[in-house]
Amino acid sequence: MEKINSVIILGSSALKIGEAGEFDYSGSQAIKALKEEGIETILINPNIATIQTSDHLASKVYFLPVTAEFVEKVIARERPDAILLGFGGQTALNCGLELAKKNVFEKYNVRVLGTQVSVIEETEDRKLFADKLAEIDVKVPRSVAVTDIEQAVEVAAGIGYPVMIRIAFALGGLGSGLCTNEEEVRELAEKAFAYTSQILVEEYLQGWKEIEYEVVRDSYDNCITVCNMENFDPMGIHTGESIVVAPSQTLSNHEYHKLREIAIRVIRHLKIVGECNIQYALDSNSDDYRVIEVNARLSRSSALASKATGYPLAFIAAKLALGYSLVDLKNAITKTTMACFEPALDYIVVKIPRWDLKKFRMVSKRIGSGMKSVGEVMAIGRTFEETLQKALRMLEIGVNGLVGNDNITFDDVRTELQNPTDERVFAIIQAMQQGMSVDEIHQLTHIDRWFLHKIHNILEVSNEIATYRGGICSKKSLRAAKRAGFSDIQISKLLDLPESEVAQMRRNYGILPVVKQIDTLAAEYPARTNFLYLTYNGQHNDLTASGKKTVLVLGSGVYRIGSSVEFDWCCVNAVKTLEQLGYHTIMVNYNPETVSTDYDECDRLYFEELTFETIVDIYHKEQAMGVLVSMGGQTPNNLALRLHKAGIKVLGTSPEDIDRAEDRHKFSSLLDELGIDQPEWRELSSIEEAKKFAENVSYPVLVRPSYVLSGSAMAVASNDAELERFLAKATDISQEHPI
Repeated sequence: MEKINSVIILGSSALKIGEAGEFDYSGSQAIKALKEEGIETILINPNIATIQTSDHLASKVYFLPVTAEFVEKVIARERPDAILLGFGGQTALNCGLELAKKNVFEKYNVRVLGTQVSVIEETEDRKLFADKLAEIDVKVPRSVAVTDIEQAVEVAAGIGYPVMIRIAFALGGLGSGLCTNEEEVRELAEKAFAYTSQILVEEYLQGWKEIEYEVVRDSYDNCITVCNMENFDPMGIHTGESIVVAPSQTLSNHEYHKLREIAIRVIRHLKIVGECNIQYALDSNSDDYRVIEVNARLSRSSALASKATGYPLAFIAAKLALGYSLVDLKNAITKTTMACFEPALDYIVVKIPRWDLKKFRMVSKRIGSGMKSVGEVMAIGRTFEETLQKALRMLEIGVNGLVGNDNITFDDVRTELQNPTDERVFAIIQAMQQGMSVDEIHQLTHIDRWFLHKIHNILEVSNEIATYRGGICSKKSLRAAKRAGFSDIQISKLLDLPESEVAQMRRNYGILPVVKQIDTLAAEYPARTNFLYLTYNGQHNDLTASGKKTVLVLGSGVYRIGSSVEFDWCCVNAVKTLEQLGYHTIMVNYNPETVSTDYDECDRLYFEELTFETIVDIYHKEQAMGVLVSMGGQTPNNLALRLHKAGIKVLGTSPEDIDRAEDRHKFSSLLDELGIDQPEWRELSSIEEAKKFAENVSYPVLVRPSYVLSGSAMAVASNDAELERFLAKATDISQEHPI
């Protein structure tokens, strides 16, 4: 390998839909990999909330825009030996392409490490990509690249409606969509050409499955697949908008190996070096397939695959970019296998996107080929039923799981199934409750029957529990519910009992979760990972308490508007400080995009729910001395008082003082006691009282819930009708606290 002394790493700049914390994770791992080789790292990223811009990582950080103009200035000043383009998402990739077109790399004699610019162009330019794959007889959707609206209309008519429109060099499916007639083609093409000079008009593969493989290749042509993933939703919904399951659950052995072989053949032909993602459309009825796209960079799917498999994709990709081979490198997570060993999973991972569409008035809730989600969660379990229900609770949208919810109902469930929104999975269970069959739902949604039967299993368990309503549930039924992912509060609603009684009932029965390690070797070798999860589908704990001074740090959970990578920065720095002080650190978080869920940030990591039930279980199993709630934002903060009342030591600010700051009534009362001016206020218990208060002080009035994030459900009401509407919304979000 040629000696390299300094490398520029391009970050992804500001967080945006399609580019979030996953590139903080990938960039941080790349920096660590280069530092291990004694290489000076120069990071360009203006995002101050990221871990990678912290002083303990990169040698130098330039808080500058990731654009060709500014990056060239840094290159001219620093004169690096090389540059990495694949760790900052589409922003870094597009910047690298522009630098190459301007001959900046040649001018300053800078090597592009890993996948070369010509290869990036072949994967980003839709026509070049189709031509390249045709060379090895790999199928892509019938498509034509066009450069103006009239061409788009002509091509769409030739292919036959409906058609898909996609943009080259785009982020998160930006500007893409389904068109069923000429008018829609004209409308979407006009919008698309505002972002790019080239769009692709292609056949629409309605009802086909969407499958992904994460692939790693070195410069010596060694190539492996690290993880395959299956979208719950069929083609037509962006993979970033879909529920995703790893490993795939409905593929036959033939289908799995056929797609794996094609993936390796494609990546070798393209000569990608490092990590990439290949996406397929698959028709299980005919065994036909299409390659949709290849991302020649780390992506959100890469972050998910890395955390799901225990394979440090970004770290390995950076090493491969330096010239190492897969057989040279050891997997730093397993500590047993080499990097050329493909992970084998004995558990199921479910990813669900998080949307914040309700924060915007008059916005469409429909989901499709363009991303709208702002974050995602990752749950781990031993069955699909268990893992799906855990993931739904992790979204923190006020649901207790797939059933047992009062806040999500549909007037027209058939329309909801046919026209997917962010809540379609709940429409499926409502349709089943109304007597719709699995086959009927499959016809409307094209979701594989396997997934629908599993959802029906959850409904059957729910119905069984409900037969004990108002009384004591049998041990057999309660155990079945816990194994199907039902939470204590979910069961309490079905039984019409307090949550505490359900928790005590299962403890009396001896129904307790066990701790399992993420065993990425499927018992072929001893597992040594510090990635952990809880499950009721097991009998023995893989690990026991360390016996050391242990502190639980609660993470921020899913990214959403108002809570993002800044809280991950807080958590990571808190863990590092605790380690320096000699404490055994345990992180609890379920966000695969974060640095805090990396294998090397803490002593133990639980990919688990940030709920009272789960934190109590982990606290007692680990025999912790305390819990740190103040680093992860609103989510862990909301648990402080309840944990305190349950006898769990909350470190830092007293939970009573947290409550005084969060509870609107207590906080306003405190200001009155201290003689601090504030707007006139009342805590009111009925709509009529609220209207009377508004009449006395005169409209407009401000509705403010307690214990909420970034003003959720806070609104200015100008009249009685608005007041009623806003109070109803605020009550849904802050049910246990005053408004």
